[in-house]
Amino acid sequence: MERRLAAILAADVVGYSRMMAADEAGTFAALKARRKEVLEPLVAKHRGRIFKLMGDSAFVEFGSAVAAVECALGLRKGFSASNNGLPPERQVELRIGINLADVLVDGGDLYGDGVNLAARLQETADPGGICVSAKVQAEIAGTPGLVVRDLGERQLKNIAQPMRVFSLLDGAAASQPAAPPAKPATPKPEAFAVKPAVAVLPFLNMSGEAEQEFFADGLTEDILTELSRFRDLFVTSRNSSFKYKGKAVDVQQAARELGVHYVVEGSVRKAGKRVRVTVQLIDAETDHHLWAERYDRDLEDIFAIQDEVTAAIVSTLAGRVEAASRDRAQHKRTENMAAYECLLAGKTPNVPSSSTRPMPMRMRGGPASWASPGPMAGPRTATPTGRRCSANCRRHWRSTTTTATSIASCRRSLSRRASTTGRPTIRSAPSASTRTTTSSSCSRASS
Repeated sequence: MERRLAAILAADVVGYSRMMAADEAGTFAALKARRKEVLEPLVAKHRGRIFKLMGDSAFVEFGSAVAAVECALGLRKGFSASNNGLPPERQVELRIGINLADVLVDGGDLYGDGVNLAARLQETADPGGICVSAKVQAEIAGTPGLVVRDLGERQLKNIAQPMRVFSLLDGAAASQPAAPPAKPATPKPEAFAVKPAVAVLPFLNMSGEAEQEFFADGLTEDILTELSRFRDLFVTSRNSSFKYKGKAVDVQQAARELGVHYVVEGSVRKAGKRVRVTVQLIDAETDHHLWAERYDRDLEDIFAIQDEVTAAIVSTLAGRVEAASRDRAQHKRTENMAAYECLLAGKTPNVPSSSTRPMPMRMRGGPASWASPGPMAGPRTATPTGRRCSANCRRHWRSTTTTATSIASCRRSLSRRASTTGRPTIRSAPSASTRTTTSSSCSRASS
């Protein structure tokens, strides 16, 4: 079979399916006119050959990389001129990719990785953009008036190794500074302000046997499913977690991208008729292990083992996450004095309403001091109403975000308590301008 070196240009129309759905006849006529008026004359001018047309896609062969690049620049300019005066929904834009490679020749068609790479480069380009491979960039380096921007290495679809990709810019785009890389979208903390958030990363198959991959993936999915049954946990979806499969993962970076507090990871190993599963629970904020365990089983019924190990892991894991979440809340410092006063009012034991003794405000010790009895503690400790009020205030106090609604709920609990016990409710919440003074007074009182 014949082989030859060729520069392959792959072009595709942006939003073709959307345009066809809106106006089939008009879109087909516009595309046919662009081919006849813009594409075919430019290909002939640069001595190229269209060897494949597929709907909105075109593949063109050139004898040199420079000719392919010059044709691509002409296509971009020609299509842009043809779009003048058209509404945005009817404008026809191209994505173009160019690769230089040794290809197989079969009659009038070309095959091989070189053609596939050109198509993948086209998919990487922005609307109206042109992306080229490193080989093409080396051939056109130093060409006057041509600006090339390095996009770095990209993992292209169905291509084993990452490829270095370059973008060809026109004069207007070249004068603009490169846009910073987009930050991955992170869920807002309010989405799981009350619930601890957990991500289960794909378990690693360390046995070296491809047939064991399904066991590791199945175990990961089962753990995700079982953890999702706990209403007090926020668990990320399978698709979000499995995008890290086969990658060396920075746990803290993955947690930031997924917006979670805790990460579960593990591995599966098989030796003869035995299988070993290890699992770790990691606090993403500190990157410390909160819990780790190893499970060894005889490999007889693969699904029975999978169910048994999943049940053992989940039964322990959920409790560990909740305990870690409680510890995190207990060490959280106050950011809202009004919420803190609601908490203290709820914890203060009941006294006769005629009492003029001041409310203890022991802030200096932090959350650890709340459990110790205050100076007013004695035989008359909190009634059931007081305990419910305290629990309600503590729940809002420990919430990640304290809102006006949370404070209002605390005040309603205190009012109900006052109507039951005759104890007066707390004063109004301090304003932002007086919180500093209040904090200082509390510190002096605790001394």
